[in-house]
Amino acid sequence: MMTDTAFLITIGYLLVAMTLGLLARRGHAMTRLEQWGVAGRSMGPVMLYLLIGAGSISAYTFMGAPGWAYSKGVPVFYVVIYLSYLAMVAWYFGPKVWRLGIEFGHVTQASAIRDRYQSPALGALSALVMSIGTLAYAVLQTIGAAYILNVMSHGALPVWMGVWLVLAVMGVYLFISGQRAIGLTNAFQGALMLVVAWCTGLWAVHQFTGQWGFGAVFERFQTERPAWLTLPGADGTMSFSFWTTSIIVSMLSFMPPVWTQWMSARKARTLRRSATWLPSYYVIILPMVVVGFIGVWSLPGLARADTVALQLALTSMPPVLTGLLGAGTLAAAMSSCEPFIHSTALSWAKDIAQPLVGLGDRATTRLARWLLLPIMAGIVAPVAITEPSNLIMILLVGLGFAAQVLPAFIGIFLWPRATRAGVMAGILAGFAVTVLFTLVWRNPFDIHAGFWGLLLNLPVFVGVSRVTRPTETAVVERFFAVVRRM
Repeated sequence: MMTDTAFLITIGYLLVAMTLGLLARRGHAMTRLEQWGVAGRSMGPVMLYLLIGAGSISAYTFMGAPGWAYSKGVPVFYVVIYLSYLAMVAWYFGPKVWRLGIEFGHVTQASAIRDRYQSPALGALSALVMSIGTLAYAVLQTIGAAYILNVMSHGALPVWMGVWLVLAVMGVYLFISGQRAIGLTNAFQGALMLVVAWCTGLWAVHQFTGQWGFGAVFERFQTERPAWLTLPGADGTMSFSFWTTSIIVSMLSFMPPVWTQWMSARKARTLRRSATWLPSYYVIILPMVVVGFIGVWSLPGLARADTVALQLALTSMPPVLTGLLGAGTLAAAMSSCEPFIHSTALSWAKDIAQPLVGLGDRATTRLARWLLLPIMAGIVAPVAITEPSNLIMILLVGLGFAAQVLPAFIGIFLWPRATRAGVMAGILAGFAVTVLFTLVWRNPFDIHAGFWGLLLNLPVFVGVSRVTRPTETAVVERFFAVVRRM
């Protein structure tokens, strides 16, 4: 009975998400790129707060974080540093991105790059490079969602079927409602995740220690298993150098969905207010990390660490709470998968196809919506079904590639002398190194491949920019006039 109740609550969330996603379109025609892509730049502070918060939390919080806490220990807290930094980035750079979008009509990250450097080729290159990171992230979330359904059904729903089911639900409401669907579903998902995480964490710690605080769990680790509280972690695989460079790479990866979320704000002040509140949402991580720690004693020898929270729920929690945890975990996966698939389709249509064949706004919008199908069915689903072994490592590899577009942003916000040739040379050099150190010689000297890419990327970018022709003065001045006043 417990399994039936918990599974029905979990899978019932798909119906809730579908309903919210379809309702989001009401009163809005999705024939314009600005409407489908950035919700007509109309989102208020609360929705934006939950949109950004839920979008950045993802399946990592309910699966990856407990899994790393279970198998590694404190290395899991790299995400706390990374997310805290993202809140500051949103507060400072978000209003600038929003104003550039308002004044120059940008609806994607790559369209801003193309405009700043007056180069459709550079816009297309950045869109392609960034799509590696965004689609890696989408794969991670899809795997997470499929695992949730598989575990909650005790294996009755195979992973491959879960992949197709979740992608089909998201595909329908993304096609119909675009960014508005992401905003409304993420607002609900964000609230649900926050409540479920704390209810789960407090229940687990009370069952384990008889207390309502987390202190006893950490004290027991300090006494019995100190390796979980120090680097390189319990399994000895997370050296200080890899941990630190992973944080740096994550911090320097301006992912396209975040850029799109910023441009969806109603006002610059709305965005800054949401960013100010944002750190309060990230307390969601702590209770789920504690659940992973409790699993070290409650579920020793677990075959797949990423499922520790769900397994603990299935073995010791009431059916309703277990079902809500399943629904919250599913919400976490979907709330992050949606914007990454959406932004990829949007950017491929706007930044690659439109300049190449000269499409109008309506045709570009139509293409972006239909591109969801090959992206989901031809890329995300096949990779997800192969079930790569470690969810967090998928994310870190994707971020390593995304970080290579950093020179383009330096030229938009900080350095007027940055040139098209310099940015392109830096991206290509950094991308080549990242590929080499990801596929051939993995993370040499325990330093993240993406960090190695940046070590070559940035000097090449600066050197080539110094000796090549800068962008027209009028273009640079109109960009920096906006950047300086925001």
